[in-house]
Amino acid sequence: MTTELRVRQVRSGIGAKPKHRGTLRALGLGRIGKTNTLPDRPEIRGMIARVPHLISVEEVDAEAAATAATLAAAVTGTPTKKAPAKRATAAKAAPAKEAAPAKEAAPKKAAAKKAAPRKAAAKKAATTKKAATKKTAAKKSEG
Repeated sequence: MTTELRVRQVRSGIGAKPKHRGTLRALGLGRIGKTNTLPDRPEIRGMIARVPHLISVEEVDAEAAATAATLAAAVTGTPTKKAPAKRATAAKAAPAKEAAPAKEAAPKKAAAKKAAPRKAAAKKAATTKKAATKKTAAKKSEG
């Protein structure tokens, strides 16, 4: 007979250290009042030992937990595991078609960016010509 641990978050992780917040996420918690049932293993016990001030823990028999889940599903009328909807794939395909025009627009922007360095190079060449002209004019006036 295996046991499981029912872990419930009772305090917020906002003021907690980042490692403690990460431990809450690893335990499958994220909000106050959220509950997760985990296997009773040393790794899980170690995580629980790091954040006892943020959670409450109770031991549950694994077989009793499975029976309770089945009964709860029968009472609410929802299956324990839902089958994926077929329309979800159609919804995913539609955004992919919209993303394609965005990719076509991107090269136009890149072409505009490439033109800017050419202008900078031309401007630099013009300033070096002006500097050379000033030097030659200065030499002529000295001589």
